[in-house]
Amino acid sequence: MTIPFGNLGMRVVSALVLAPLAVLAIWAGSLWFLAIMLAACVVLAREWAEMSARAQPAPIFWAVALSLVAVTAIAHTGAMSPALVTLVLAAAAGGLFAKQVRQEGLDAAYGVLYLGWPAILLIWLRDGQSGVGLSWTILVFVVAWSSDVAAFIVGSVLKGPKLWPRYSPNKTWSGFAGGLVAGAGAGALIAWLLPLDVPHPAWGLLLGFAAALATMAGDLWESALKRRFGVKDAGGLIPGHGGLLDRVDGLMFAAVVLAGARLLFILTDTTA
Repeated sequence: MTIPFGNLGMRVVSALVLAPLAVLAIWAGSLWFLAIMLAACVVLAREWAEMSARAQPAPIFWAVALSLVAVTAIAHTGAMSPALVTLVLAAAAGGLFAKQVRQEGLDAAYGVLYLGWPAILLIWLRDGQSGVGLSWTILVFVVAWSSDVAAFIVGSVLKGPKLWPRYSPNKTWSGFAGGLVAGAGAGALIAWLLPLDVPHPAWGLLLGFAAALATMAGDLWESALKRRFGVKDAGGLIPGHGGLLDRVDGLMFAAVVLAGARLLFILTDTTA
């Protein structure tokens, strides 16, 4: 029972490079958070284009990147409904444009939705929730990172039956269970330490569990996408260990789930 330290080492190195930038941007919020989100959108657009349209990625990159930049910038102004409408229209336009350059239209349209939806919701969580936005954004990142690392370590040590061998042959049920436990624990810790404006801190346990489940679902979903496109990694940003999408696939799903939970708490708040 050994941990593949080479792979773990690359995860640690990438975390040491990317995590401080993310943490500083999350803490500062506003234009700093917008800047790192825009940079991430451009990188993710490039990786999506090179993965889904390998023969001619440039047109798809520009279509997806401009769409993501537009919806993220609109979301930053606080105009969430226009941002969501723009996202849908941009996805449709991206699909039509892809057809014109003889690429798969559905792949381009899906890329805009897949990457743009979490970007809008992260902006909404961080800067659209006065007083608790920082806490909820920290919750997203801490739970996603905790569940991802725990799933990798526990799965590597305990091994056992494969979770979904058809699309992700290295993931195990033991790692899945470890990720859920770590995510739930991280959620409980954040709810105890930071204000989330929830009825009781115990909600942190459930929020962490749900976000951890979403994190691993996002990881599996991207594995299925890579298998569909016939690639091993989404990109080469992290030498020997893939691209940015390989690192944030689960986080994107966690952001959607926790943004939905935050909205539900707002709608059911009887004290407002």
